[in-house]
Amino acid sequence: MAATGRKHFVRDFNHFITCYLCRGYLIKPTTVTECLHTFCKSCIVQHFEDSNDCPRCGIQVHETNPLEMLRLDNTLEEIIFKLVPGLREKEEQRELEFWRRSQRENGQEALRRQRFGLPDVGGDDGGAGGEDDDGEGGDDDYHRSDPQIAICLDCLRNTGPSGESSVSDLMKRFIRCSSRVTVGTIKKFLSLKLKLPSSYELDVLCNGEIMGRDHTLEFIYMTRWRLHGENTYPMVLEYRPRIDFG
Repeated sequence: MAATGRKHFVRDFNHFITCYLCRGYLIKPTTVTECLHTFCKSCIVQHFEDSNDCPRCGIQVHETNPLEMLRLDNTLEEIIFKLVPGLREKEEQRELEFWRRSQRENGQEALRRQRFGLPDVGGDDGGAGGEDDDGEGGDDDYHRSDPQIAICLDCLRNTGPSGESSVSDLMKRFIRCSSRVTVGTIKKFLSLKLKLPSSYELDVLCNGEIMGRDHTLEFIYMTRWRLHGENTYPMVLEYRPRIDFG
């Protein structure tokens, strides 16, 4: 008599496909390369805001920036979506509702400011929101309700028009800011932090491609970073003196 195979249930695999931090199914599973423990991307990024240690085994992931040691596991994500019926559709719908709610709340806030004559602190007039700007106060947390994104700003080592290195590294390369921040705002942020003259022009690049002034960080992440197979986090943007090809 042939032996019948044992029927497996999704719960049999829960130990492998659930997040240690939130106890739910892994969403955008992200692995710590130092110890190979995997968590939801949003869970582990939030954890690393307050700690440099793995929440499961306690190992120190990185002395200063543990986000460098994270890698997305797209294969595991596809396995989970195949194992758990409806999870992919549910997560996509949840993200869509989140974006719609954020846009609606931002619109209501703009109307409130207009009604009471309050200044608009959004757009290109403010800092990038990742570090405290000198001399600014009051509504610094306005963009906290926006979806946030972590980025790394790297200096490209080339020479400016004068033939000498004219820009330097930021003291803090890693910042966290609104995903709606534009490249124009990033340029102003860099000019402020690097104490560049107002006439000085910078290029901001992603994967070697110069980004337009009106591109938002969300747009760059979706169309230049993620779609080019970059699974590292945070997103890396590079800056350099503007090169005049004319």
